[in-house]
Amino acid sequence: MKFNEKLLKLRKEKGLSQEELGMEMQVSRQTVSKWEAGQSYPDFTRLVMLSDFFDMTLDELVKDIDVQEVRENSFTNEKIDSIYRVSQDVNSIFQNKTLKGIIKGIKWFIVGSFILICLIMIVSLMLYIIHPESGILWRTY
Repeated sequence: MKFNEKLLKLRKEKGLSQEELGMEMQVSRQTVSKWEAGQSYPDFTRLVMLSDFFDMTLDELVKDIDVQEVRENSFTNEKIDSIYRVSQDVNSIFQNKTLKGIIKGIKWFIVGSFILICLIMIVSLMLYIIHPESGILWRTY
């Protein structure tokens, strides 16, 4: 009998709901549900707590567990977690770089506009000083 089937049988024999067993093991009902569905396995501390709770040895509790399956599930969960963390980090970096790039672009646009306006004013003033009679820049009517 697999661990998840054994856990389900033991819980029902004691007349407990998943929520009640979860409270005893200090985990959520969903965690107990995943254990019973074979989607995850309890950590070592919880295994000891379960063996004490059901008054059996660890060997009796975990006998017939496919260790390779536990390793594969653990490896898969770790891989998924690491992929999620990496994607969050990349997303965070991208957002920060994008925001910084936008702010930098706005700063350069303002500085560039200010410099252009100053150059136009200087050139206009120089032309007026050199050729005041031309009236090219300032016409009087």
